[in-house]
Amino acid sequence: MRFEVTVGKPAAGGGFVGRSPDGRVVFVRHAAPGERVLAEVTEENKSFLRADAVEILEPSEQRVEPRCVVAGPGGCGGCDYQHLSLDLQRELKAALIEEHLSRIAKIEHKVVVEPASADDDGYNWRTRVRFGIDELGLPSFHPHRTSELLAVADCPVAVDEIRSTGVMANRFDGVETLEVFGHPNGTTPVVNLTTTPRGFTHTPEIDGAGIVVDGSILQAPGRVKVTVGARSFDVGVDSFFQSHRSAAELLTRAVLQAAKLSKGDHVADLYCGVGLFSAAIGARVGSEGKVIAIEKNAAATADARRNCKDLAQVTILTESVNAKTIASLLPGTDVVVVDPARDGVGKPAMVALCNLAPRPTRLVYVSCDPATFARDVATAMEEGWKLTSLRAFDLFPNTEHVELVGVIEPQTR
Repeated sequence: MRFEVTVGKPAAGGGFVGRSPDGRVVFVRHAAPGERVLAEVTEENKSFLRADAVEILEPSEQRVEPRCVVAGPGGCGGCDYQHLSLDLQRELKAALIEEHLSRIAKIEHKVVVEPASADDDGYNWRTRVRFGIDELGLPSFHPHRTSELLAVADCPVAVDEIRSTGVMANRFDGVETLEVFGHPNGTTPVVNLTTTPRGFTHTPEIDGAGIVVDGSILQAPGRVKVTVGARSFDVGVDSFFQSHRSAAELLTRAVLQAAKLSKGDHVADLYCGVGLFSAAIGARVGSEGKVIAIEKNAAATADARRNCKDLAQVTILTESVNAKTIASLLPGTDVVVVDPARDGVGKPAMVALCNLAPRPTRLVYVSCDPATFARDVATAMEEGWKLTSLRAFDLFPNTEHVELVGVIEPQTR
């Protein structure tokens, strides 16, 4: 089904809101606010439609030419906004954050999305790229909301360290997924392969990279060492690390600024990953301070112990973050830092954090999902806290995604 439509505000999922001829809401990808487009329906539900803009009838002045040849309708589902100027992308992300805060947390908060760096042009930023492998053994991405595979010859948002390995020019027979981790401030990139039941048949030629197959190092190294400020972080292929090349340093500065730490403070770093914030916090509070860092991923906590081994004041625990661990491990904490996955902290854990006795002076919340962030802020407000500051960073250019650093404090302070 095709029809003409004028689209308006952005919606979660990378599309823009319009109305179909029968009155249903339609979420149109590859469009821009104010554009009149020819929309082709890709998914139909009783109350709404999803569609792609397959022809632009009245283009926006902020429309640009994507660098990626598969960034349009029917192509890769990764870059929602590659056809839009970076200025407009950031305005749209700010609008989505404000809408989530207003609708979910019932607060009005003006947001400005900051670039990751002054020279960030939206490309050459992603330090970790995951591919599916198609039936021909070719590295592929998924079109939007499908399990199909689309072979790709290049990915302009990936850092040069990944693109120069040549993985996208190789065939990987017997491989199910392929992930490449490389960083401009790091050592040799690592290619991490997961094989199919029929097995991995040969070692492809990959320039200047280590190769890990089903957890075993086939070609050294099996880890990436990344320099952030004055410290080096040892990161394994099974551990999360910020994907934007500037993110680790930028977020560390933002978290330290938000936390307002002093020597001797007791701090909790929840969802600590490989210890990125733990190390910086430990150095800031000094030997008289204390940092309890909690992460459920055992591979990540093993990395965190390596990365914080010179900081005796930092204790790394392999635990889930939940109401029980918060109540038992965190009383007496001055400041809490949380950096959860996309599903957020959740109500039970947020309630437990807000009711620690004595109350922490502040909660620094790092989030990659405005909706779950707003939900958790709403929970904190119910417990007598308030959102006192919020910064947003464009750490996922050419997509709808954004990173937040918020400060939540008790209202009685």
